[in-house]
Amino acid sequence: MTEISTVSFRKSATAEKGSAVFLVDDSLKMPPAAEVIGIAALLSRAAATAAFKAGKFSVLDVLVPAGTEYDRAILVGIGKPAELVEADWARIGGSLLGALRKGDAAVLYAERADGEAISPDQLAEIGLGAVLRSYSFDRYKSRGKGNGEDSKKSAASLEIVHPEAGKAKKAWVSRQAVAEGAILARELVNEPANVLGTVEFAEKAESLERLGVTIEVLTEKQMKKLGMRALLGVNQGSVRPPRLVAMHWNGSDTKERPIAFVGKGVVFDTGGISIKPAGGMEDMKGDMGGAAAVVGLIHALASRKAKTNVVGIIGLVENMPDGNAQRPGDIVEAASGTTIEIINTDAEGRLVLADALWYVQKEFDPRMIVDLATLTGAIIVALGHDHAGLFSTDDALAAALSKAGEATGEKVWRMPLGQAYDKQIESKFADIKNTGGRDAGSITAAQFLKRFVKDGTPWAHLDIAGTAMSSPQSETNRSWASGWGVRLLDRLVADNYET
Repeated sequence: MTEISTVSFRKSATAEKGSAVFLVDDSLKMPPAAEVIGIAALLSRAAATAAFKAGKFSVLDVLVPAGTEYDRAILVGIGKPAELVEADWARIGGSLLGALRKGDAAVLYAERADGEAISPDQLAEIGLGAVLRSYSFDRYKSRGKGNGEDSKKSAASLEIVHPEAGKAKKAWVSRQAVAEGAILARELVNEPANVLGTVEFAEKAESLERLGVTIEVLTEKQMKKLGMRALLGVNQGSVRPPRLVAMHWNGSDTKERPIAFVGKGVVFDTGGISIKPAGGMEDMKGDMGGAAAVVGLIHALASRKAKTNVVGIIGLVENMPDGNAQRPGDIVEAASGTTIEIINTDAEGRLVLADALWYVQKEFDPRMIVDLATLTGAIIVALGHDHAGLFSTDDALAAALSKAGEATGEKVWRMPLGQAYDKQIESKFADIKNTGGRDAGSITAAQFLKRFVKDGTPWAHLDIAGTAMSSPQSETNRSWASGWGVRLLDRLVADNYET
């Protein structure tokens, strides 16, 4: 994994040189620490000269005179204090980290000029944003900063100074676990498909055993016995064997049924016989973003010892067009007994999820299910790259996901389900077909998945095609893969499902 920045919390600064960092609102009044260090007037002049307005997440880098305690000062804008929301604090941390140089030692004097306190949770969020921003994926560049011993020397460090540093350290424990989980998800999505196939992906999931996670990996032979012909049909054109991985974190002493997260893991998607256009097909190494998020989530929950019982299920396949590949017009029977007519072999992710959803219900009887998948291009047309599509049969679950999305900045937008859309996937020859055509493509895909969820089980489907990969760069991410979903779902669990 790429070397990332270190974050520590202190009641007083220990660094003797490097960068001093201050948070400045749109009043441009300098915080008290700048006065103590003796550079408040200098920073005010520099801000005026640079026309720095201290808008949210803006940065001004200032050299300070020789003989001063620090080499330079960094002003991070927080905009209008009344407009700050919870998700902003991680973005502030990301902006801060983006201003640092290789090997820089920075001290953030975490105070506001308006006198309002910054809470320990907000301090931990700043640390989270800094660590997420520091991640880069460059192990395949011959001169990449992620290669060799020099990479360890080049990671910046951030010391956050605050009177409640002890409480911030406690809050940081969970944020650090979430950061590690999100970065693990990014790593999985960023890896090329020739390196990370189905077997290798399963091995990555198995590494969570060191955190106390119970892992079971189903082989092709085992899945055949279970009747998972929907999932297996997707993989039959690939020389790589399919896998289904069940990850169980048992963090609660209660006998309450677990909550479940299910992820689509197509390690590469050519579209199969319904082959995709060549342009942009290289991005289909990321068609396992849902599975990556589930692995990252389980890592986060286990690392912070979440007090709940959770099951993560990922279906791992590769969709390739060889002489044995599934054809349009084929009919397969899913493990649930539902027959499916294959209209388009590029509508493959829902076939994987159909059997994975059936399996998690059969084996674990969860009290709630959320699935994640880079499922449709249609959701990008509808929502772009800022929101993931949310489909749900349960209003309370949908509301909880929306609230967690606003808190973490991994936002969702609820889309409709209904009988009219259900009719679009009716088949002449089977129970259903695997695509309802161009119109409402993300909705009919969700309607398809709904067929494989038991009545009465709260369920939500997140279409993350626009957010998991090739999404716009942000204050907290400069990677092609975003690790989207780990922070959202960790927050969902923390707020609603822990004892």
